[in-house]
Amino acid sequence: MDKVMSKKSIIALYVIPSLLLVVALIYMPIVLTGYYGLMKWDGVGKMSFIGLHNYIELLRDKLFWNSAKHSFLLAVFSTLSLLIYLLVALVLSANIRGSNTFRKVYLIPMLLSSVAIAQLWLKIFHPTNGVLNHLLASLGVRHTPEWLSNPSIVLYAIFIPILWQYAGFYILIYYAALKNVPASLIESARIDGASPWRIALSIRIPLIAEVMKVTVVLAVVGSLKYFDLIYVMTGGGPNGASEVMASYMYRKAFKEYDFGYASAIGFFLLLICLVMTWLIRKATASKDSIQYS
Repeated sequence: MDKVMSKKSIIALYVIPSLLLVVALIYMPIVLTGYYGLMKWDGVGKMSFIGLHNYIELLRDKLFWNSAKHSFLLAVFSTLSLLIYLLVALVLSANIRGSNTFRKVYLIPMLLSSVAIAQLWLKIFHPTNGVLNHLLASLGVRHTPEWLSNPSIVLYAIFIPILWQYAGFYILIYYAALKNVPASLIESARIDGASPWRIALSIRIPLIAEVMKVTVVLAVVGSLKYFDLIYVMTGGGPNGASEVMASYMYRKAFKEYDFGYASAIGFFLLLICLVMTWLIRKATASKDSIQYS
């Protein structure tokens, strides 16, 4: 009995410090964010309790819902881009000529910081000296667009470097998953005369379905809380055309000094991410039940 208790004490000695760190760094900030959302606070002075006023005001805030629409658009584009990343991973896993070189190239964006990527694409999108507009002019386009100044296209222009930034991350995940597919199954399919695309659709992709579900959750949740590159490139402008929920929260907190309202936005953003994760898991679970019934 004493030995069992001593083992439990040793286990608790190892677990409790990690548990305290998790509580202090994850759960306590979540609770405090929800608490601050109930306050009127400029971040420095005394807080005053206003109940659910910030949350009610948030539901009426057209600027917030406009930024939410942009975040959901980014989530849609990020999810659709997973198909491109999967296609690239399928090609790389086939060991075609040049795949070793490309495996090194696509990891380059992962090595750069978001600020460096933003500065790079600011040069590319520059209306007069940018590489992109020079390329369009050489192709005969007379009126090249102002990518980051035109409210109708700025959001879609920013999506390009965001998707480029995370391409290597998702390609690496898919590539590693595809490499774990048993070679015996692929060889048997080849002996039976299956084409490479039939092998991919019938063997490789179904066997990495669980990994694909995880990447969908990562893409959606990551898009909903995305901030840094958008803030550096446009700051949410022009006129809120590229504003997302995280940048709107930052503006409310550190430019308008309404930390209570910004905390309400942050807590609401957390709830949206949790709901989206639950919906994705629910949708994929229902598909699995239909497939195996």
